[in-house]
Amino acid sequence: MKLPKETTAAHGRWYADACGTAFGLELLGERWAMLIVRELMLGGRRFSDLRTSLPGISAKVLTERLAGLEASGVLTRRQLPPPAATQVYELTEWGYRAEPLLQELGRWAALSPDHDPTLPMSAVSMMLSLRTMIDPARAGDRKAWIGFDIAGETFLARLKDGQLPIARRPLADPDFAFTARDAQVLVALFYGKVAPEALEKDGALAISGERAAALDFVSLFDIPKL
Repeated sequence: MKLPKETTAAHGRWYADACGTAFGLELLGERWAMLIVRELMLGGRRFSDLRTSLPGISAKVLTERLAGLEASGVLTRRQLPPPAATQVYELTEWGYRAEPLLQELGRWAALSPDHDPTLPMSAVSMMLSLRTMIDPARAGDRKAWIGFDIAGETFLARLKDGQLPIARRPLADPDFAFTARDAQVLVALFYGKVAPEALEKDGALAISGERAAALDFVSLFDIPKL
């Protein structure tokens, strides 16, 4: 893919190195850039949505990173038609191809003894985590439609052939669904292996539909170890 002239001209501004890894860091290596790409991986978001999902970023820095990623051809802006009439940021086709980078970096980093899965996590980050950490061999030939409602953000996943594509959409009568107060509740369930009853007791979690299948689904995920 031919990149915009301004991006090509800027290549080498950090490292003066022709290696694709060095260029990739110039594109996504600035603070917050890769996390913005992560938050757009399941569809377009408004500026305010990104601020909510990335509470540590300032409006100024977010504006700068969005502009830089747009200039690089990683994302684009689109005006929604009325009645929404608002601007959303979306990844380009090339931008979406960064997902394997996020997945492999996440798998690699999770092996560190310093990795702290109890830190805050966005809803999109949790969904991408499940796409990354599912064990295809353990999943086998299981098939299911799975719904997730994380503090009002809804996602629908399709488990098939050991893969887990996920889209941001209404739940649409899934086989089973998880409704969580926040993403950390799902982290506790899927990776901390906290008993669902303990999370349901205080209303942090609700499981609807085929409960046995839902709990079997939870068993398909683990944080990797060396």
